[in-house]
Amino acid sequence: MEEKFVKKCITLDDTKKLAGKFANLVKENGCFVNLYGEIGAGKTAFVRLVAESLGVREKVTSPSFVILNEYHSASIPVYHFDLYRLENVGISTITEELREYSEGRKITFVEWAEFSQGELPFERLEINVTYDDDDSRNYEFKSVGDKNNYVIEGLKK
Repeated sequence: MEEKFVKKCITLDDTKKLAGKFANLVKENGCFVNLYGEIGAGKTAFVRLVAESLGVREKVTSPSFVILNEYHSASIPVYHFDLYRLENVGISTITEELREYSEGRKITFVEWAEFSQGELPFERLEINVTYDDDDSRNYEFKSVGDKNNYVIEGLKK
C-alpha cells in the first residue's frame, strides 16, 4: 500500500528539523530516494540538510555536471545523483548502476528522477518539493512499495 506524508516548511529551521527527522529514520537501513521539483525548489538543499544531519563533513553540492557525488564521512554512505543532463540515451547507460545503488545500507538520492523514463522500478521513497509565493516549501513524501512505509509513519509522528 502506498503511504504519503506532506509537510509545509515555512522557515529554513522547519526544513532542518524535517531533514533531521528524515535522517534519523533512514540512517540504520538506508533508502533510495527520488526527488522531484522545479529548479530552485530546494531538492539539493534538502539533500544537504539530510547529509549534515547524518554527519557528512564534506561540502554537499549539486551533482548537475558530474552526475554523481559521493559522501563517505558519515556512519552511512550518501550518494547523490542528478539525471537532468543525461537525457534519454544517457539514462539507459546508468540504469544498472542506479539499481546497485538501491541495494544495501546506503542512502541514495536521485534528483530529476522524472527523466528516468520509468526505469526505477525498485522500492523507494519519492519526495516532491514545491514552493509557494511566500517562499515556503512543501515536501510530499511517498513510499513506493512497502519497504519504506516506516519512514512515512515516522514522519507523521
